[in-house]
Amino acid sequence: MELFYVPGSPYARMVRIALIETGLVARVTQREVTLRDPESALLPFNPVGRVPSLRLDDGAVLTESLLILAFLDSLLDRPRLMSMVPARLAAMGRAMGMLDGIAVWNRALRLPPEQHVPAVLVLEETRADRVADALERDVAGGGYGGDVDGAVLALGCALGYCEQRHTVWAWRVGRPALAAWFDHLVMRSSFQATVPPPSGI
Repeated sequence: MELFYVPGSPYARMVRIALIETGLVARVTQREVTLRDPESALLPFNPVGRVPSLRLDDGAVLTESLLILAFLDSLLDRPRLMSMVPARLAAMGRAMGMLDGIAVWNRALRLPPEQHVPAVLVLEETRADRVADALERDVAGGGYGGDVDGAVLALGCALGYCEQRHTVWAWRVGRPALAAWFDHLVMRSSFQATVPPPSGI
């Protein structure tokens, strides 16, 4: 199998961490590619041009991080990544929703200033703050504990993205439980091995 990724993508990072955490990393070749590039090595395999993309041994290409996590679970003796417990699904959905909003916010900020849409920037910052406040309460109440599954991956990679590539948002302010949870999580070797490069935003 072959995983196409870019180091800055939090979605690809979820899969890269999952491969390490599950011990499947030795079965997958990882190939760094470019995005938004008509010459990208990814495009012959996935015309959508998004990462992560996982090319299977039969030539099928899976994209979207949660679909890939579900497939990786099928290779294990027991599911470890995509719990079907409703509370864990809800936790994963909340974290993924925050990450998606932050990705939109970050992309909007990368436009030239004259192309910024203030309403979009305000909407996504407000959404991120609202969700992070809920996550602070969740984590303080014991949520997002236990094994590294899809919920933990989604939240850890969302916050890791903000640490390195979306530093305009001071997500730690007023959220001590969430900050402590993240600081503990990122000591894991799988997170240390996949730290995204800083982007300057």
